[in-house]
Amino acid sequence: MSIFHSMNITSSALTANRLRMDVISSNMANVDTTRGSYVNGEWQPYTRKMVVMQPKESSFSSIFQSALSTNTSTNNLQGVKVSRIIEDETPYRLVYDPDHPDANEEGYVQMPNVDPLREMVDLISATRSYEANVTVLNASKSMYMKAMEIGK
Repeated sequence: MSIFHSMNITSSALTANRLRMDVISSNMANVDTTRGSYVNGEWQPYTRKMVVMQPKESSFSSIFQSALSTNTSTNNLQGVKVSRIIEDETPYRLVYDPDHPDANEEGYVQMPNVDPLREMVDLISATRSYEANVTVLNASKSMYMKAMEIGK
């Protein structure tokens, strides 16, 4: 195991949470976008995006087995990665606005399935995860600096 193994794991989490915050920001910016994509000759509202994360090349069972074994090596711990960005399947909101250019015959406009309250909760969660990983990174850096002072 490398001396910088913990920093590599933490940096992967920082990168993943940064992407998560970027996707949430994109969702918030498009909360009122009624023309997000052009599908089959028709405009569709913006569809909420979500980040899916998973461990890098490790399963829970392999981590558990290595923890139970007499070998205390944690080389199979690699951090986290973003596996994909998916679109939310929640139906679009219908808002009555007959003067809107995208209103249908009944006067309803399909609005994006982005809920600002849910996005803010997700943003707070992503921010806290990011801050926690920054704290871990700073603690690791501090321990390495103290270890280097021992040799003086």
